[in-house]
Amino acid sequence: MQNEQVNSKKLTKLEKSWVLYDWANSVYATIMMAAVFPVFFAAQVPNNQGDYWWSIGTSIAMAILAISAPIIGAVADYKGHKKKIFVALLFLGLAFTLFNALVDQWQLMLVGYVLSHIGFSGSCLVYDSFLPDVTTTERMDKVSSYGYALGYIGGSTIPFIISIGLIQFGSHIGIDSTMAVKLSLVISVLWWGLFSIPFLKNVQQKHYIEKPKRGVMKATFKSIGHTAVKIFKNKAIFFFMLAYFFYIDGVGTVINMSTAYGSTLGINATGMILALLVTQLIAMPCSIWFAKLSKRFGSLKMLHAAVTMYLFICIIGFLMGFGLEEKWFGVDVALVLFWVLACMVGTVQGGIQAISRSHFGKLVPPENAGEFFGFFDIFGKFAAILGPALYALIKGMTNRSDYAILSIILLFVAALIIMALKRKEMEIQPEKE
Repeated sequence: MQNEQVNSKKLTKLEKSWVLYDWANSVYATIMMAAVFPVFFAAQVPNNQGDYWWSIGTSIAMAILAISAPIIGAVADYKGHKKKIFVALLFLGLAFTLFNALVDQWQLMLVGYVLSHIGFSGSCLVYDSFLPDVTTTERMDKVSSYGYALGYIGGSTIPFIISIGLIQFGSHIGIDSTMAVKLSLVISVLWWGLFSIPFLKNVQQKHYIEKPKRGVMKATFKSIGHTAVKIFKNKAIFFFMLAYFFYIDGVGTVINMSTAYGSTLGINATGMILALLVTQLIAMPCSIWFAKLSKRFGSLKMLHAAVTMYLFICIIGFLMGFGLEEKWFGVDVALVLFWVLACMVGTVQGGIQAISRSHFGKLVPPENAGEFFGFFDIFGKFAAILGPALYALIKGMTNRSDYAILSIILLFVAALIIMALKRKEMEIQPEKE
């Protein structure tokens, strides 16, 4: 049965159920985090400080998750716990996304965003750790890539198109812009919840450790410590995760701050939303394309290329701040640059995440893959604090959003330096214990 699964070109029912959660939760990433809600939120905050408070909220959400994630990951490894924790985080995300559709004060919206973000990101953390439970080691690259690919296309299909239609044409049927955004959030909740059902129904925890009869918390923190020691002793894993810490932080900041940044520059909301739709559509095939190119050129070279691309993305984002009054053939230069950025991001956004996960999978000992992947996800969540906080700091000091986006270059430069200096170490395969 296992050999049939390895040789099969099609995804199994279990693998499809796992992949569908990427399809399900991507609507939150698109509407709540990237395209619709950030623009609406920024418009509600006075004195053009929407991106400032959005970055603060994102940093708070990630800080809370980063502190709690090691405990969540360790407890989830106990027999019968992983699914329960996943369900709790899923419903936290669903509940507070719906909450934001029911409130009007921007302060309450910020609270709702923080809590829903914790639920969303936390559920994704546990979701990733289910990968060894749904497929074989030989198929992890394929299943993981399809997850990212379908994730990027999922949120940009029916719910996103309906949301765009409501925002643009809702006035013809008596729906104003505020109500259109609220309905978009309701649609997000329904989509996210509905397509989570196959995962909830079919995916079960297969790999686990027995829960100690007593001293659970002591055993949990001891396990976290052992995992950390193993990572620090393995140079390949340690230096890769260090580089990953910086570049994935930059990637996340670009995703979270793109529309909030664009709105502060006065870019038309419709143009930004359509550009982000293009990003999602491009990211889908490019995720799979990056996986194929990594087999030819090597995963580290592809990651190096993707990080370099993001460095140029930040530079172009900075230049947008100087083109606010310029027009090319009657079109705002800033909007043109935003579209250029959307296409550039689309080519690398899915690929950098898919290849990061697959390269890490090649480095870790197969018999400890679940434990290391759990720590990998946790490490990524810790990384999500620095970028938004750096953006908020520079914006607060200079009151210039373009300088704030330029500061994110520091994260990508740090990653490139580590990748250049420690390339050989990162390519070393770990010895089996």
